[in-house]
Amino acid sequence: MSIIQQTDILIIGAGPSGSSAAALLKKKGYDVTIIEKQHFPRFSIGESLLPQSMVFLEEAGLLECVRDHVDEFAFQYKNGAAFLKGKQRSFYDFREKFSEGPGTTWQVRRAPFDHLLASQAEKMGAEIRFGHEVIAVNVESHQPILTVKNEQDEIYQIQAKFLLDASGFGRILPKFLDLESPSDFPVRRAVFTHIEDGILDDPDFDREKILITVHEKDPRAWYWLIPFADGRSSFGVVAEQDFFEKHGFDHSTEYDLESLLKRILADDPALSHVLRNAQFDTPVRTLVGYSANVKHLADRNYALLGNAGEFLDPVFSSGVTIALKSSSLVVPLVEKVLQGEEVNWMEEYEKPLRKGIQVFRAYVEAWYSGEFQDVVFSQYQEEKIRLMISSLLAGYAWDEENPIHRNAKQRLHVISQYCQEQMQRVTQEDVT
Repeated sequence: MSIIQQTDILIIGAGPSGSSAAALLKKKGYDVTIIEKQHFPRFSIGESLLPQSMVFLEEAGLLECVRDHVDEFAFQYKNGAAFLKGKQRSFYDFREKFSEGPGTTWQVRRAPFDHLLASQAEKMGAEIRFGHEVIAVNVESHQPILTVKNEQDEIYQIQAKFLLDASGFGRILPKFLDLESPSDFPVRRAVFTHIEDGILDDPDFDREKILITVHEKDPRAWYWLIPFADGRSSFGVVAEQDFFEKHGFDHSTEYDLESLLKRILADDPALSHVLRNAQFDTPVRTLVGYSANVKHLADRNYALLGNAGEFLDPVFSSGVTIALKSSSLVVPLVEKVLQGEEVNWMEEYEKPLRKGIQVFRAYVEAWYSGEFQDVVFSQYQEEKIRLMISSLLAGYAWDEENPIHRNAKQRLHVISQYCQEQMQRVTQEDVT
C-alpha cells in the first residue's frame, strides 16, 4: 500500500451535514477531504426544510447558492405546515411563532439541493472524492486513519487530525466502531415516491405548506405531501408493519409497492380527494427500521453528525435541521482540538445537541400516542401556546427561551389534556 495521505479533517459523506461542516471548516482555513461513496446528484428523502435550517445554511455560506437556484430546481417557498384528518383541518404559519429567526424556507428535491451544497463546498476549497468507499476505520492512533477503495478497486489510506462521520443512514462509524444502540421507537416503514400531483385550484390545499394527513382509521399512520413549485410533489406514508400487512403488503422482493401505496391512499377519502388527479410516474421506494441511536456521539478524535448519530422519525422533517445544527456545533470544537485545546465532548457537543433532539423526540412520541394530534386539531389553543408550538414545528428546538422547550414531554401532556377538556366542555354545553 502506498504512503498514507494526509489532510486536516476527514469527513465521511457529502450530504448536508458533511457539506456544511466542510464549508465552515474551509472558512477557517483548514484542509478538508470528503469521502463520498455515491455520485451526486442522487435521490434522497427529507425534502421539507425547516426555517431554523436557514440560519445554519447562512452561517456556513451556503444559503446564497441555494437561493440563486430556487427557480431552476423548482424549490417551493414554504411558510408552514398543514394537517388533515377526515373533515378536520389545521395549519401553523411559521412566520407567526415565539422564537426569533426566519419563518420561511423551501421544500426541495434533495438530489439538486444536496448537489448544490456539495458543489459550493468544493468551490470554497473542500476536496470531495465521489465514488470512494470507506472499507476500514482506525481511530486507535492519535490521528484517525481511513482505508478507502475507489471505483477502480484501488485501495489507499488517508489520515487526518480529526474525523467527522456525516454518512447519514450509511452510519459508517457506528458500524465499524460498534457504536450502534437500539432505538426505543417501534419499527416503522415508509413507502414513498414523487408524483405529478394534479392539484390546481383546491381551496383546501396550500402549496406553501407541507401537508400531513392522519389516517382516519388508524391514527398511528400518516401521509406526507410535500409540493414542489412545478406541479410535482413528494408523497409517502409512514406506519408500523402491521398497518401495511393489513393493506396486503408482503415481504417478497418483487412486491408491487405502487399498488400498495395507491390502496393506502384510496383508504383515506379526504386525502384521496386532494390527490384525485395525481399521476404516479416514478418508481415507489420503501425504507424500514430507520430510527437509530448510538452509544455516544463523539470521542477524542471523531464525532458523528446528523443521521449518522441519531435519527428519530420523518414526521416533523427534523432530519436536515439536526444535521446542520450538528455541523454548526461541532466545527468550533474541532478547531479547539486542532489548536491543541481540550474538549469535553459530552458537555460541549453531545448534551447541547441532544437538548434539541429530545424536544423533537417529545413531539414525535406525543404524535404517535395521539396527544399531539389532539393539540394540532384542537380549536381551543391559546394564542401564546400556538406561537410556542409553531416555533418548535419550525425547527427552533434549541430555543431555551421558549417555555415549552423545558420539560417538553410533560408540557405537551398538559396542553393535550387542556384541549381535550375544552372539547368535552363545549360538547356538554351543546348537549344541554
